[in-house]
Amino acid sequence: MECRRCAACDRAFRPRAQVPHQGYCALAACQRERRRRWQQSKLRSDADYRANQRQAQRAWADGHGEYWREYRASHPDYTDRNRLEQRRRDRARRSARLAKMDAPTPINPIPSGTYRLLAATAGDLAKKDAWTVKITVISEDYAPGGKADAILQREDVIGAAGPGC
Repeated sequence: MECRRCAACDRAFRPRAQVPHQGYCALAACQRERRRRWQQSKLRSDADYRANQRQAQRAWADGHGEYWREYRASHPDYTDRNRLEQRRRDRARRSARLAKMDAPTPINPIPSGTYRLLAATAGDLAKKDAWTVKITVISEDYAPGGKADAILQREDVIGAAGPGC
């Protein structure tokens, strides 16, 4: 019988004749790792298994409501570390909302006016597919849900400019 490498510990082992595709040695830690990997794979790929596991965890938690309270009371180091980590996460979340590099500036960089939009192509050829659009800066009151939202009108001119434009 040939030797194989264990997928968990990378040691050489002889597979059992009854298990032709054996990938893990017989060590208890390697068997635990095999079961853990199988369960992770099953949770990713099988929605029914995932739902069943979630239901089983809820049922256990409902029957053992005091477990975490007792665990925190008997493991003060865990509680202190968790409290510090939560404060760090809260600070990071708050600071992420303070300033963003890609946040729009309060000053509108495009002034109101009439612009010609052209398709981006190489060369300076005459453009027959240009659009003429009127861009009007609208105040905050006209933002969707603002108090002037009901009277907001859209002014688009698409295609060739007509007479008098």
